[in-house]
Amino acid sequence: MTGREPPASRRKTPQTPALGTLLADDRDRIGEFRGERAGLWSLRPPAGGSAWKVDPKDVRRATPAERLRAETARANARSRGELL
Repeated sequence: MTGREPPASRRKTPQTPALGTLLADDRDRIGEFRGERAGLWSLRPPAGGSAWKVDPKDVRRATPAERLRAETARANARSRGELL
């Protein structure tokens, strides 16, 4: 075994996460899970911005370091008045 993840075509579709769960896509963008439609998941940047669609097979849970970075970015945006 090499320890690498299998190609996307062989990965199982993950279970749908709770709204707001922080996830990382295959390009290492961190986003909050916003919902599912037509087999694709919608993720939105934690500090605000445009959502994007992603195949659930190309998503993983954010690491603790990624979650901390995202939560800090959200807190900073909120302190600047960019988020309510």
